Amino acid sequence: MLSTHTDKTLLTEMGHRIARLRVEAGMTQAELAYESGISKSTVERLEAGRSIQLAGLLRVLRVLGLIGHLEQLLPEPVQGPIALLDGEKPVRQRPPRKKKPDAESVPWRWGDQ
Repeated sequence: MLSTHTDKTLLTEMGHRIARLRVEAGMTQAELAYESGISKSTVERLEAGRSIQLAGLLRVLRVLGLIGHLEQLLPEPVQGPIALLDGEKPVRQRPPRKKKPDAESVPWRWGDQ
């Protein structure tokens, strides 16, 4: 699966792969739905390449023994080389917000609205 594919193409391919894995596991859609705790129509939508809730996908992946592969999809962020040399984990912070001027502190001029 490539990053250049559309969402629809990726969902369709994922659905086909999950269907093949389900069949290889010797399960029907109804059995997968029951074991996952989701409805059969949700399994049908997933395998047809339509959108389902993330929690439903996680349940299906767990039943099919694929939940461990999420580590490859979402690896833990890696520290930068400077932080590794310093031996500390940097804390990323948002930049400070710019203060808006108070209406009373800004002099009024013609044309201001």
